[in-house]
Amino acid sequence: MSAFTFSGVNLAITTPFDAQGKIDFARFECLIERYLAAGVHGFVLSSGTGMHVYLSKDESKELVAFGARVINGRARVIAQTSALLVEEVLERTRHAKDCGADGVMVLPPFFEGPTDDQGIIDFYSAVSEAGLPIIGYNVPQAVGVEVTPALFRQLSAIPNFVSVKDSSGDLAAQASLVRTGLPTLNGADPLVPYALFAGAAGLIWGGANLAPKTCVALANAAQQGKWEDVQHLWKSLAPVMSLIWQGNYVQSVYAGAELMGYGAGNPRRPLARLAEGKLAALREALAPLNEEA
Repeated sequence: MSAFTFSGVNLAITTPFDAQGKIDFARFECLIERYLAAGVHGFVLSSGTGMHVYLSKDESKELVAFGARVINGRARVIAQTSALLVEEVLERTRHAKDCGADGVMVLPPFFEGPTDDQGIIDFYSAVSEAGLPIIGYNVPQAVGVEVTPALFRQLSAIPNFVSVKDSSGDLAAQASLVRTGLPTLNGADPLVPYALFAGAAGLIWGGANLAPKTCVALANAAQQGKWEDVQHLWKSLAPVMSLIWQGNYVQSVYAGAELMGYGAGNPRRPLARLAEGKLAALREALAPLNEEA
């Protein structure tokens, strides 16, 4: 895992909002500093967990610029630059490069985009023109495109295409990507220790917003081959990582982060605050992690 540029915990950081639903940049800076102190290896700015699809293009670009400036080389910076138009993906990616980002994460074409392999290859080939390392995104349940091992091999022949984040939640499917020998990033919270044991090259982890110290300790232990330590740490993380994955993921991460002292306000509309019944279950699942507060 250590030889890969994006190894360890890449935190898909929440985007804080104030009471009026505007990005709270002062709180964002505070959160970044706290996560850096917890040892986070990298940040994904304007991530799905950070409500990328509910940010305007200008807001996302401002968030990336601000976050990169605060991080200032103290951790890796990955910017999500996904958009419907190829030209907009290129614009966002060039902006991320200008801001000093180390790489970008880009969804395949979505919302009635091409689903054939050549269409996906052509899309990422166009994005590669911006000149930043690209992390593809395998989340077939959301975009209708699956990155298979064969497609992964073809994509990896594109200049600057370096990895795929697998958020399918299917460990067998992810293991097949790992077996290509190409760097695969796990993006499914309940699979973290199993993915690392199977050979995943690193993590893009939204749930790490809730318990960054424990999540970083787990990733570091896996990197050192200390699997008994990984198992011990996972016992406290497993209940909450399974719970948030069962639905209302973004709302659950925002609510859980608030409970653990890493509050980012409420999610932006149209997402609503987590229902009280689910909040009670989340509070119970977080109980073993109270040392994080």
